[in-house]
Amino acid sequence: MQHSELATATGHGRLAGKVAIVVGAGSSGPDVSNGSAAAIVYAREGARVLCVDRDAAAAQQVVERIRDAGGEAQPFKADVSSKEQLAAMTADCISKYGRIDVLHNNVGIEIVAELEDIREEDWDRVFDINLKGVMLACQQVIPHMVKQRGGSIINISSIASRKWSPMPFLAYNTSKAGLNHMTRVLARRYAADQVRANVVVPGLIDTPHAAHLTVGDPAAVQAARDARNQRCPMGRQGTAWDVAYASLFLAGNESRYVTGTEIAVDGGLYL
Repeated sequence: MQHSELATATGHGRLAGKVAIVVGAGSSGPDVSNGSAAAIVYAREGARVLCVDRDAAAAQQVVERIRDAGGEAQPFKADVSSKEQLAAMTADCISKYGRIDVLHNNVGIEIVAELEDIREEDWDRVFDINLKGVMLACQQVIPHMVKQRGGSIINISSIASRKWSPMPFLAYNTSKAGLNHMTRVLARRYAADQVRANVVVPGLIDTPHAAHLTVGDPAAVQAARDARNQRCPMGRQGTAWDVAYASLFLAGNESRYVTGTEIAVDGGLYL
């Protein structure tokens, strides 16, 4: 048994005794996503994890991987654009585990369109998922954290929230910038309740979702991956595990005095 698995099996680890909800815990491909990597890392460190995704099968796959390693996890199907489904998610977690210590929001969609081509319904859909969905999840969960006098909100943003991107993702970029500021406002509002809110800002990360942005044969996908690697100051993209371990710091007690901050996981791309 590996050390990380042992931490879970013996009830030790940096998140021992904590309960985490990971929204967007599934993956769109065979490799781990930012969300599934976070769920796995949290479980390895002793947390009980509710794996939430709009794709029930994707959530179940992550749960099975966690359980196979000796961790504890449950799946839950929910669409973040539905307040009712997020309320049910929260109630389910409280019913199963009695508390919520970590809310990890890993949701994001984009539309490929220049300003003059953006349709209002597409713009609204991006904001419904990327910004309103996080607000609705926080609206449901934070009262429980206030009641228990502590909790950690971890919102996954993007380097696109800070700088121009060569991809025409205006709605995505703007929604993620809004997410950054909403997180700061929540951090200040609930600081006295010991509820922390922070943002992880990934740069170019090699995930299944990133691969799906390229349409074409495997050679075209690899060419796009090589181009993304070349844009990175370190000469390579990050991985979902890099994002997950930054999130782990924010989820645990080591960051108990850290709130309202943005942690860039970008290999120097913003510099």
